[in-house]
Amino acid sequence: MLNSIARTARHLDSTAHTVRPGVPQLVAWAGIVAAGLALPGGEARRSFGEAGLRKALLSCFYADGGTISRAPAMQAEAIGLLAMLSRVYTMRQLDTPAWFGETLSVAVPALTALTHGDGGLGSWQGSGATSAETVAAIVSASGIRARPLRQARDWGYQRITAARALLQVDAAPPPIARVTDAGCASTLAFEFSDGPHRIIVNCGGASLAGAIIPADLAFGLRTTAAHSTLTLADQNSTAILPDGTLGKGVTQVEIDRREVTNDKGGASRLELSHDGYVKRHGFAHRRLLILANSGWELRGEDMLVPQGRKRRHDGLAFAIRFHLGPDVEPSLTADGQGALLRLAGGALWQLRCAGASMRIEDSLWVDSNGRPNPTFQLELSGTLPAGGASIGWLLKHIG
Repeated sequence: MLNSIARTARHLDSTAHTVRPGVPQLVAWAGIVAAGLALPGGEARRSFGEAGLRKALLSCFYADGGTISRAPAMQAEAIGLLAMLSRVYTMRQLDTPAWFGETLSVAVPALTALTHGDGGLGSWQGSGATSAETVAAIVSASGIRARPLRQARDWGYQRITAARALLQVDAAPPPIARVTDAGCASTLAFEFSDGPHRIIVNCGGASLAGAIIPADLAFGLRTTAAHSTLTLADQNSTAILPDGTLGKGVTQVEIDRREVTNDKGGASRLELSHDGYVKRHGFAHRRLLILANSGWELRGEDMLVPQGRKRRHDGLAFAIRFHLGPDVEPSLTADGQGALLRLAGGALWQLRCAGASMRIEDSLWVDSNGRPNPTFQLELSGTLPAGGASIGWLLKHIG
């Protein structure tokens, strides 16, 4: 066994610095440190590994604690890795380096920012919906107790809570191609839950390609259409190239977040925009989200605003998708401008829109076991005049 560990350690000694930046590189350097702690006379290797691991941590995480892959599953893996390695130090009766705790103190709040009311993680950047039990075990092992991060400009997510309601929004460009194989064109997508019930979700699971999720499906799960946001001309907001890498698209996201006071009890207001369609079609996508402090009403508006020098044409098709959670049963209202959303527990929500036509389509959602589950989506569609368009919608609890 010791010979096997030593052979692996020698391999890592010479290759750890060549591994893909981010969590894969953390794994390699953590292996070197663990080998240095486990093998007799391993002090030099341990020192070498600690220096490499510390450098890898600096390049793996943003200042606000999120990993550069922007994937919650990778965030969870990184935290779990540091927690396990800390345990090895404890078993050797050695002090864990102080920078372990410093890293975990910012990484854990970034992770829990993407938990829903059911305790599981949202489906972002290729991650499946990691279970509440897994998240709880990782957080417990880290030893960190901290409130979830409300807004992370670098990590790229916004979190708003109101009573039982919870809103998560992707407020950044996709990760750069060299740090992930499953980056998603999901800018301005959102997820929304009511207590333990996920109402609006993303499909998720693009990084889980294998026997259950074939490669073609995994590719489709990375597209803008697989997320709860707007697509223009049936194109991704950031291109996904045939070889799987991310191409041109979103380069800038603008964010304005504030609290609003009114006679209805106040609300949280989030306005965002991205430039993913500006160079191709001459329109910026702007999304306004207002969550009432009661948690019973989420008001939204998606705007396509003329921008840039690109010549604009009438007739471009747009679609705004709301992928529904696995326990949501939709039915269209008689006027075709709304849908009733019945949750498994009996609660009733309604989505209404103006400026587009609504229809129900099939969808899927990848669960915490990596299995695709058949679900539904609401699609708001229409054609875009050269002067732009504004599509308003309201998601409201009605019983």
